[in-house]
Amino acid sequence: MVKYDEKNDALHLKSGNFTYDFKKNQIPFKKIILLNASMAGYISELEAENLVIGVSSPEYIYSEKIQNLIKEGKIQNVGNEQKYDVEKIISLRPDAIFTNHISSFDNTYQLLKNNGIQVIFLDEYMEQKPLEKTAYIKLFGKLLAKDQEAQTKYQEIEKNYNELKKLALKSKEKPTVLANEMYGDVWYLPGGKTSVANFIADANANYILNNNTDEKAVTMSFEEVFAKSNNVNIWVNAGNHHSKKEMLGMNAFYSKLNVFNKGKIYVITGKEKAQANDFFEGGIVRSDLVLKDYIKIFHPELLPNYQLTYMKELQ
Repeated sequence: MVKYDEKNDALHLKSGNFTYDFKKNQIPFKKIILLNASMAGYISELEAENLVIGVSSPEYIYSEKIQNLIKEGKIQNVGNEQKYDVEKIISLRPDAIFTNHISSFDNTYQLLKNNGIQVIFLDEYMEQKPLEKTAYIKLFGKLLAKDQEAQTKYQEIEKNYNELKKLALKSKEKPTVLANEMYGDVWYLPGGKTSVANFIADANANYILNNNTDEKAVTMSFEEVFAKSNNVNIWVNAGNHHSKKEMLGMNAFYSKLNVFNKGKIYVITGKEKAQANDFFEGGIVRSDLVLKDYIKIFHPELLPNYQLTYMKELQ
Protein backbone atom coordinates (compact mmCIF):
# COMPACT_ATOMS: atom_id res chain seq x y z
CA MET A 1 0.00 0.00 0.00
CA VAL A 2 1.22 3.49 -0.76
CA LYS A 3 0.91 6.05 2.05
CA TYR A 4 1.83 9.69 2.10
CA ASP A 5 1.34 12.70 4.32
CA GLU A 6 2.42 16.33 4.32
CA LYS A 7 3.99 17.98 7.31
CA ASN A 8 6.68 20.55 8.09
CA ASP A 9 6.87 21.65 4.47
CA ALA A 10 7.68 18.14 3.24
CA LEU A 11 5.82 15.30 1.59
CA HIS A 12 6.55 11.98 3.25
CA LEU A 13 5.90 8.95 1.05
CA LYS A 14 6.01 5.25 1.86
CA SER A 15 5.60 2.69 -0.93
CA GLY A 16 6.29 -0.94 -0.11
CA ASN A 17 9.73 -1.09 1.54
CA PHE A 18 10.75 2.38 0.38
CA THR A 19 10.32 5.75 2.04
CA TYR A 20 10.89 9.20 0.57
CA ASP A 21 10.85 12.75 1.88
CA PHE A 22 10.36 15.49 -0.66
CA LYS A 23 10.94 19.05 0.48
CA LYS A 24 8.62 21.71 -0.84
CA ASN A 25 11.31 23.00 -3.20
CA GLN A 26 11.77 19.54 -4.79
CA ILE A 27 8.19 19.18 -6.00
CA PRO A 28 6.31 19.45 -8.25
CA PHE A 29 8.47 17.49 -10.69
CA LYS A 30 8.67 19.12 -14.10
CA LYS A 31 10.67 16.45 -15.97
CA ILE A 32 9.95 12.78 -15.37
CA ILE A 33 10.91 9.42 -16.86
CA LEU A 34 8.60 6.37 -16.77
CA LEU A 35 10.06 2.88 -16.83
CA ASN A 36 6.65 1.11 -16.82
CA ALA A 37 3.84 1.44 -19.34
CA SER A 38 1.25 1.01 -16.55
CA MET A 39 2.31 4.37 -15.09
CA ALA A 40 1.52 6.12 -18.36
CA GLY A 41 -2.15 5.51 -17.52
CA TYR A 42 -1.98 7.89 -14.54
CA ILE A 43 -0.09 10.49 -16.56
CA SER A 44 -2.66 10.38 -19.39
CA GLU A 45 -5.59 10.60 -16.99
CA LEU A 46 -4.02 13.77 -15.49
CA GLU A 47 -3.11 15.16 -18.94
CA ALA A 48 0.47 15.52 -17.75
CA GLU A 49 2.13 14.00 -20.83
CA ASN A 50 4.18 17.17 -21.41
CA LEU A 51 6.11 16.47 -18.17
CA VAL A 52 7.44 13.17 -19.52
CA ILE A 53 10.91 13.40 -21.09
CA GLY A 54 11.75 9.70 -21.34
CA VAL A 55 10.13 6.24 -21.39
CA SER A 56 11.42 2.71 -21.65
CA SER A 57 10.00 0.15 -24.13
CA PRO A 58 7.88 2.72 -25.99
CA GLU A 59 6.33 -0.04 -28.12
CA TYR A 60 4.28 -1.08 -25.07
CA ILE A 61 2.81 2.38 -24.48
CA TYR A 62 -0.75 2.81 -25.75
CA SER A 63 -1.19 6.57 -25.20
CA GLU A 64 -1.42 8.37 -28.53
CA LYS A 65 -0.24 11.65 -27.00
CA ILE A 66 2.90 10.03 -25.62
CA GLN A 67 3.53 8.27 -28.95
CA ASN A 68 3.24 11.62 -30.78
CA LEU A 69 5.66 13.28 -28.35
CA ILE A 70 8.12 10.41 -28.99
CA LYS A 71 7.81 10.99 -32.76
CA GLU A 72 8.44 14.72 -32.24
CA GLY A 73 11.57 13.90 -30.23
CA LYS A 74 10.18 15.49 -27.04
CA ILE A 75 10.19 12.13 -25.25
CA GLN A 76 13.29 9.94 -25.54
CA ASN A 77 13.50 6.14 -25.58
CA VAL A 78 15.73 5.20 -22.62
CA GLY A 79 16.03 1.45 -23.25
CA ASN A 80 14.05 -1.55 -22.05
CA GLU A 81 13.81 -4.13 -19.27
CA GLN A 82 16.88 -5.94 -20.60
CA LYS A 83 19.02 -2.83 -20.43
CA TYR A 84 18.37 0.81 -19.61
CA ASP A 85 20.49 3.46 -21.31
CA VAL A 86 21.97 4.94 -18.14
CA GLU A 87 24.06 7.59 -19.91
CA LYS A 88 21.05 8.86 -21.79
CA ILE A 89 18.96 8.99 -18.61
CA ILE A 90 21.69 10.95 -16.79
CA SER A 91 22.07 13.36 -19.73
CA LEU A 92 18.29 14.05 -19.71
CA ARG A 93 18.58 15.18 -16.07
CA PRO A 94 15.07 14.17 -14.96
CA ASP A 95 13.65 15.42 -11.65
CA ALA A 96 12.39 11.90 -10.99
CA ILE A 97 12.12 8.41 -12.44
CA PHE A 98 9.03 6.30 -11.71
CA THR A 99 9.39 2.53 -11.84
CA ASN A 100 8.42 -0.77 -10.20
CA HIS A 101 11.33 -2.08 -8.15
CA ILE A 102 13.18 -4.92 -9.88
CA SER A 103 15.98 -6.20 -7.66
CA SER A 104 18.23 -7.23 -10.56
CA PHE A 105 18.48 -3.53 -11.46
CA ASP A 106 19.74 -2.42 -8.04
CA ASN A 107 23.16 -1.49 -9.46
CA THR A 108 21.54 0.66 -12.16
CA TYR A 109 19.30 2.39 -9.61
CA GLN A 110 22.33 3.09 -7.41
CA LEU A 111 24.23 4.56 -10.35
CA LEU A 112 21.33 6.90 -11.10
CA LYS A 113 21.04 7.93 -7.45
CA ASN A 114 24.79 8.60 -7.33
CA ASN A 115 24.20 11.03 -10.18
CA GLY A 116 21.62 12.91 -8.12
CA ILE A 117 18.56 11.42 -9.80
CA GLN A 118 15.49 10.70 -7.69
CA VAL A 119 14.29 7.11 -8.34
CA ILE A 120 10.78 6.47 -7.02
CA PHE A 121 9.60 2.88 -6.68
CA LEU A 122 5.85 2.43 -6.88
CA ASP A 123 4.30 -1.01 -6.69
CA GLU A 124 0.78 -0.27 -7.90
CA TYR A 125 0.69 -3.70 -9.53
CA MET A 126 0.70 -5.30 -6.07
CA GLU A 127 -2.56 -3.61 -5.04
CA GLN A 128 -5.38 -6.12 -5.29
CA LYS A 129 -8.37 -3.87 -4.64
CA PRO A 130 -9.24 -2.14 -7.91
CA LEU A 131 -9.91 1.29 -6.37
CA GLU A 132 -6.62 1.15 -4.46
CA LYS A 133 -4.80 0.83 -7.80
CA THR A 134 -6.80 3.83 -9.04
CA ALA A 135 -5.90 5.80 -5.90
CA TYR A 136 -2.26 6.15 -7.02
CA ILE A 137 -3.56 8.95 -9.24
CA LYS A 138 -3.76 11.09 -6.07
CA LEU A 139 -0.06 10.57 -5.41
CA PHE A 140 0.84 11.52 -8.99
CA GLY A 141 -1.38 14.59 -8.50
CA LYS A 142 0.63 15.62 -5.42
CA LEU A 143 3.99 15.12 -7.13
CA LEU A 144 3.08 16.80 -10.43
CA ALA A 145 1.09 19.84 -9.21
CA LYS A 146 -2.17 18.31 -10.40
CA ASP A 147 -3.64 17.78 -6.96
CA GLN A 148 -7.14 19.11 -7.64
CA GLU A 149 -7.50 17.28 -10.96
CA ALA A 150 -6.36 14.04 -9.32
CA GLN A 151 -8.82 14.35 -6.42
CA THR A 152 -11.68 15.09 -8.82
CA LYS A 153 -10.76 12.16 -11.12
CA TYR A 154 -10.45 9.74 -8.24
CA GLN A 155 -13.79 10.75 -6.73
CA GLU A 156 -15.50 10.41 -10.09
CA ILE A 157 -14.06 6.91 -10.72
CA GLU A 158 -14.85 5.81 -7.15
CA LYS A 159 -18.45 7.05 -7.45
CA ASN A 160 -18.92 5.26 -10.79
CA TYR A 161 -17.38 2.09 -9.39
CA ASN A 162 -19.63 1.97 -6.34
CA GLU A 163 -22.76 2.72 -8.37
CA LEU A 164 -21.87 -0.04 -10.85
CA LYS A 165 -21.27 -2.47 -7.99
CA LYS A 166 -24.80 -1.71 -6.73
CA LEU A 167 -26.22 -2.11 -10.22
CA ALA A 168 -24.63 -5.56 -10.57
CA LEU A 169 -26.53 -6.78 -7.50
CA LYS A 170 -29.84 -6.24 -9.33
CA SER A 171 -29.22 -9.31 -11.44
CA LYS A 172 -30.75 -12.56 -10.22
CA GLU A 173 -28.36 -14.68 -12.30
CA LYS A 174 -24.84 -15.32 -11.08
CA PRO A 175 -22.72 -16.91 -13.80
CA THR A 176 -19.78 -19.16 -12.89
CA VAL A 177 -16.53 -17.77 -14.24
CA LEU A 178 -13.13 -19.10 -15.27
CA ALA A 179 -10.14 -16.75 -15.83
CA ASN A 180 -6.72 -16.57 -17.49
CA GLU A 181 -5.18 -19.32 -19.63
CA MET A 182 -2.45 -21.94 -19.82
CA TYR A 183 1.24 -21.33 -20.51
CA GLY A 184 2.81 -24.62 -21.50
CA ASP A 185 1.21 -27.20 -19.25
CA VAL A 186 0.39 -24.84 -16.37
CA TRP A 187 -2.80 -22.82 -15.91
CA TYR A 188 -2.15 -19.59 -14.00
CA LEU A 189 -5.45 -18.80 -12.30
CA PRO A 190 -5.87 -15.52 -10.43
CA GLY A 191 -5.93 -16.24 -6.70
CA GLY A 192 -9.22 -15.63 -4.85
CA LYS A 193 -7.99 -12.32 -3.42
CA THR A 194 -6.40 -10.87 -6.58
CA SER A 195 -7.75 -7.85 -8.41
CA VAL A 196 -9.30 -10.09 -11.10
CA ALA A 197 -11.18 -12.08 -8.44
CA ASN A 198 -12.27 -8.81 -6.78
CA PHE A 199 -13.60 -7.47 -10.08
CA ILE A 200 -15.56 -10.69 -10.70
CA ALA A 201 -17.07 -10.56 -7.20
CA ASP A 202 -17.94 -6.85 -7.52
CA ALA A 203 -19.60 -7.61 -10.86
CA ASN A 204 -21.79 -10.16 -9.03
CA ALA A 205 -20.49 -13.36 -10.56
CA ASN A 206 -19.12 -16.53 -9.06
CA TYR A 207 -15.41 -17.12 -9.66
CA ILE A 208 -14.32 -20.78 -9.52
CA LEU A 209 -11.59 -19.96 -6.97
CA ASN A 210 -13.59 -17.53 -4.86
CA ASN A 211 -12.81 -19.54 -1.70
CA ASN A 212 -9.09 -19.27 -2.28
CA THR A 213 -7.19 -16.63 -0.26
CA ASP A 214 -4.11 -16.03 -2.44
CA GLU A 215 -3.20 -12.54 -3.67
CA LYS A 216 -1.16 -14.03 -6.49
CA ALA A 217 -1.67 -16.53 -9.30
CA VAL A 218 -2.47 -20.12 -8.38
CA THR A 219 -0.93 -22.75 -10.66
CA MET A 220 -2.99 -25.75 -11.72
CA SER A 221 -2.78 -28.51 -14.27
CA PHE A 222 -5.38 -28.75 -17.03
CA GLU A 223 -6.95 -31.75 -15.25
CA GLU A 224 -7.44 -29.76 -12.05
CA VAL A 225 -9.09 -26.88 -13.91
CA PHE A 226 -11.19 -29.31 -15.96
CA ALA A 227 -12.48 -30.93 -12.76
CA LYS A 228 -13.57 -27.55 -11.39
CA SER A 229 -15.02 -26.07 -14.54
CA ASN A 230 -18.04 -28.19 -15.35
CA ASN A 231 -20.53 -25.40 -14.50
CA VAL A 232 -18.52 -22.56 -15.97
CA ASN A 233 -20.43 -20.57 -18.59
CA ILE A 234 -18.13 -17.57 -19.02
CA TRP A 235 -14.35 -17.46 -19.43
CA VAL A 236 -12.66 -14.05 -19.03
CA ASN A 237 -9.12 -12.67 -19.48
CA ALA A 238 -8.33 -15.52 -21.88
CA GLY A 239 -5.23 -13.71 -23.17
CA ASN A 240 -5.12 -11.76 -26.42
CA HIS A 241 -6.09 -14.43 -28.95
CA HIS A 242 -7.82 -13.49 -32.18
CA SER A 243 -10.05 -16.53 -32.64
CA LYS A 244 -11.08 -19.76 -30.94
CA LYS A 245 -9.31 -21.64 -33.70
CA GLU A 246 -6.03 -19.86 -32.93
CA MET A 247 -6.55 -20.65 -29.25
CA LEU A 248 -6.89 -24.36 -29.99
CA GLY A 249 -3.72 -24.15 -32.07
CA MET A 250 -1.93 -23.04 -28.89
CA ASN A 251 -3.60 -25.69 -26.73
CA ALA A 252 -5.79 -28.52 -28.05
CA PHE A 253 -6.97 -29.37 -24.50
CA TYR A 254 -9.26 -26.33 -24.48
CA SER A 255 -11.70 -28.20 -26.73
CA LYS A 256 -12.50 -30.50 -23.79
CA LEU A 257 -13.93 -27.61 -21.76
CA ASN A 258 -17.69 -27.06 -21.67
CA VAL A 259 -17.19 -23.31 -21.66
CA PHE A 260 -15.06 -23.51 -24.81
CA ASN A 261 -17.79 -25.34 -26.70
CA LYS A 262 -20.97 -23.90 -25.21
CA GLY A 263 -20.07 -20.83 -23.21
CA LYS A 264 -18.68 -17.40 -23.97
CA ILE A 265 -14.98 -16.49 -24.01
CA TYR A 266 -13.62 -12.96 -23.60
CA VAL A 267 -10.13 -11.68 -24.33
CA ILE A 268 -8.53 -8.36 -23.36
CA THR A 269 -7.99 -6.95 -26.84
CA GLY A 270 -10.65 -4.22 -26.94
CA LYS A 271 -8.00 -1.48 -26.97
CA GLU A 272 -4.88 -2.98 -28.46
CA LYS A 273 -2.42 -1.47 -30.94
CA ALA A 274 0.46 -3.73 -32.02
CA GLN A 275 2.24 -4.62 -28.73
CA ALA A 276 0.51 -1.96 -26.64
CA ASN A 277 -2.65 -2.76 -24.69
CA ASP A 278 -4.61 -0.06 -22.86
CA PHE A 279 -6.04 -2.63 -20.44
CA PHE A 280 -2.62 -2.53 -18.69
CA GLU A 281 -2.38 1.27 -18.91
CA GLY A 282 -5.65 3.21 -18.88
CA GLY A 283 -7.41 0.19 -17.37
CA ILE A 284 -5.20 0.33 -14.26
CA VAL A 285 -6.64 3.78 -13.45
CA ARG A 286 -10.14 3.38 -14.89
CA SER A 287 -11.23 0.53 -12.64
CA ASP A 288 -14.81 1.75 -13.16
CA LEU A 289 -14.65 0.94 -16.88
CA VAL A 290 -13.06 -2.46 -16.25
CA LEU A 291 -15.88 -3.26 -13.80
CA LYS A 292 -18.40 -2.02 -16.35
CA ASP A 293 -16.97 -4.43 -18.93
CA TYR A 294 -17.30 -7.37 -16.53
CA ILE A 295 -20.90 -6.41 -15.66
CA LYS A 296 -21.77 -6.15 -19.35
CA ILE A 297 -20.26 -9.63 -19.86
CA PHE A 298 -21.98 -11.27 -16.87
CA HIS A 299 -25.28 -9.34 -16.92
CA PRO A 300 -25.76 -7.81 -20.38
CA GLU A 301 -29.37 -6.89 -19.57
CA LEU A 302 -28.18 -4.36 -16.94
CA LEU A 303 -26.18 -2.29 -19.47
CA PRO A 304 -28.11 -2.70 -22.73
CA ASN A 305 -26.50 0.24 -24.56
CA TYR A 306 -22.94 -0.12 -23.33
CA GLN A 307 -20.20 -1.34 -25.70
CA LEU A 308 -17.22 -3.12 -24.12
CA THR A 309 -14.12 -0.94 -23.62
CA TYR A 310 -11.19 -3.29 -22.90
CA MET A 311 -12.72 -6.71 -23.49
CA LYS A 312 -13.85 -8.47 -26.63
CA GLU A 313 -15.84 -11.64 -27.20
CA LEU A 314 -13.85 -14.36 -28.96
CA GLN A 315 -15.48 -15.94 -32.01
